[in-house]
Amino acid sequence: MRFEDLGLSSEVLRAIGDAGYEAPTPIQEQAVPYVLMNRDILACAQTGTGKTASFVVPMLDILAHGRARARMPRSLILEPTRELAAQVAENFETYGKYQKLSMALLIGGVSFEEQEKRLDRGVDVLIATPGRLLDHFERGKVLLSDVKILVIDEADRMLDMGFIPDVERIVKLLPKIRQTLMLSATMPREIRRLADQFLMNPKEITVNPESSTADTVEQSIMIVSQRDKREALRKLMRAEDVSNALIFCNRKRDIGVLHRSLMRHGFEAGALHGDMDQFSRMDTLKSFKDGEIKYLVCSDVAARGLDIAGMSHVFNFDVPTNAEDYVHRIGRTGRAGKSGRAITLATGEDGKYVAAIERITGGPIPRLAVDGVDEAEIDTSDDGKRRRRRGGRKPQSESRGSSKQASDRKESKSRPKREDTATKDSEPKESGRKKSARPKKDEKPAPKKTKPSPSKGGNAPTQGFGDDVPAFMLRPVKIS
Repeated sequence: MRFEDLGLSSEVLRAIGDAGYEAPTPIQEQAVPYVLMNRDILACAQTGTGKTASFVVPMLDILAHGRARARMPRSLILEPTRELAAQVAENFETYGKYQKLSMALLIGGVSFEEQEKRLDRGVDVLIATPGRLLDHFERGKVLLSDVKILVIDEADRMLDMGFIPDVERIVKLLPKIRQTLMLSATMPREIRRLADQFLMNPKEITVNPESSTADTVEQSIMIVSQRDKREALRKLMRAEDVSNALIFCNRKRDIGVLHRSLMRHGFEAGALHGDMDQFSRMDTLKSFKDGEIKYLVCSDVAARGLDIAGMSHVFNFDVPTNAEDYVHRIGRTGRAGKSGRAITLATGEDGKYVAAIERITGGPIPRLAVDGVDEAEIDTSDDGKRRRRRGGRKPQSESRGSSKQASDRKESKSRPKREDTATKDSEPKESGRKKSARPKKDEKPAPKKTKPSPSKGGNAPTQGFGDDVPAFMLRPVKIS
């Protein structure tokens, strides 16, 4: 099938031809006709299959008729990350260049004033992250009562990042009669519940099995010790024919450490994570897309939405703790029918995570070895990790009898406790004060101890205030 068979306008077909595309992907082939029919859509397809174009292209034709009013967008697209929102905006610019449609991008890290100016002029397409959209709504800068089309993109990622409460609040602000498109790479139970809540008689489209990996991606895994991971990564980067690559880390602080290490060893690398300001993130992405830097060390913030032409490699410096994140990470390569390579570095402690990934991908990942790097052992069985944790400890009886020093240390540790006990026993006043009970009703409380009066030699008991009687009490009392 060709794009001409999908019922698209000549302006959109011309823009698609300029972009170099001739035939639609399976998700586009199935989704576009139903979107043009104003049906609700629930689509599930793996990353790299063209889900973005499957709703962008038909929306351009639907919105071609009509006019936007100030602060009242005609369509709304919700995205989980700034990078994905910016990429969807690029898709609208690419496919809608022959149509006169206005667009606004509402993401964090950008001035409110510029975004408000766009909204005041009126926009046909509003692309936003949930948090920034609610900020504008609470300021009274945007009204959602005229939205005709709602798109919830990467719904499973929205769920992972905790945006679902914000999404539910936004949906309540929209008109009930609308067209809703929900797209996701996986379909967990919670996403199914949201679909039942937001969509009306949707057309369900499933192109690939949930959490499956593309056949165009060649996967490998290398088991090394923790201290050898950086050296192993450098050897892999030199041995592989890499044109450009993403290197994923689990923690933000590890991104900085690995980035500085690669720079010291002469690699052209950049860093990308969620704590960077928006200008730095966009500038780094632009440098990577333009080929100014060859490697991009990043967190999972880049695993969704990045569509880099000809991405040859993905390196997982850390094994993702969520198996579905693995699918999204390696989905950055092998896109649009091109081949790619994904290599994961794992340690012996990553056994349960590797096992989860192999269950979700449907088979064991081929092992890889590199000259000069020692291989480590990994146990992906359920009880392997428990055995490994206990294996390094010696039994207590063995440790007691093996050396006299252990018993001596134990005695020396117990000695201070006895001394402390003796010290407590030798201080009856302190212990008695703590254990003393309240006096009974018929017993008089013990008199308080006072300082001896210096005028009486120091041994005589002091009565009343002694020499410290306040002056006002020494004044004569007049009796009338």
